Amino acid sequence: MEYSSVTGIEKKISRLVQGCIMLTRQKQEEGFALLDAARTAGITAYDTGHIYGGGDCDRMLGLWMEARRNRDEAVIIGKGAHLNQDRNRVTPYDIASDMADTLVRLRSDYIDLYLLHRDDPSVPVGPIVDALNEHHAAGRIHAFGGSNWTPERISEANEYAHKHNLLPFAVSSPNFSLAEQFEEPWTDCLSISGPSQASERQAYADMGMPLFTWSSVARGFFSGKITSANAEEVRDQFDGSMPKSYYHEDNFKRLDRAWALAEEKGLSVPQIALAYVLSYPLNIHALVGSANADEVASNEQALATRLSDAEMAWLDLRSEER
Repeated sequence: MEYSSVTGIEKKISRLVQGCIMLTRQKQEEGFALLDAARTAGITAYDTGHIYGGGDCDRMLGLWMEARRNRDEAVIIGKGAHLNQDRNRVTPYDIASDMADTLVRLRSDYIDLYLLHRDDPSVPVGPIVDALNEHHAAGRIHAFGGSNWTPERISEANEYAHKHNLLPFAVSSPNFSLAEQFEEPWTDCLSISGPSQASERQAYADMGMPLFTWSSVARGFFSGKITSANAEEVRDQFDGSMPKSYYHEDNFKRLDRAWALAEEKGLSVPQIALAYVLSYPLNIHALVGSANADEVASNEQALATRLSDAEMAWLDLRSEER
């Protein structure tokens, strides 16, 4: 396992982050087995969200940490202030409410890294930064950042923080994968993938900001179940948001190349997709949805695979040679 760090968090943070959206108390034994496998592999970071499973993901993590007595080593990434069908919820009130729920569910008095699940650019950023700093001062969170926030909006938040002697956003959590996102899968999902987002990637490089990127396999596009030949045949096996986001000529070219490189290296297509993300020259921690011990081991192998600059450019259609 490889580790990195985030300002404000003293624990080592694995570059593979175990996603927990699949956890449910109805399958507690299986969930504990998955989390145990991740821990055995050296994964220290676990991603959850206030809206996931109606709170069951938080609760499962809390039960597991209590049973294993490992809260001091686990890095919990919690998310809140997600919009609902009625309104945007990026407000100090909603942040406090969601955070209070999450802390109780986790059976913990703090969250290591707290992310705002969405942004609302129509509201001033100052009160949001003020609120997050208040929660930090109270010890409820040790660091914070934004998920699906633009680099420009994060810079605005951090300029406010510096001007008022407050803590800034420490991280960002956008989508990033080999596939370009041509349409957002859900409302206000921001991606830094593809040629159109080169300036966003450069902005994060300039900031030197750690990224906690999600959906390396592009919601199943790189699951190993899809080829350019059978894409329409298997379309209905996936959530409808995946084809609308990723079924595009350039992405199928990338998929063909991922299949070819996977065969050449004796790896799977998902491993090539994850290796692409982890080989990219940014400070990336990848959120992965391993479902069992075998998938944990597969993702470990992807982490250990370093793609060359030539292979990266070829996969992303920036070169015809590798």
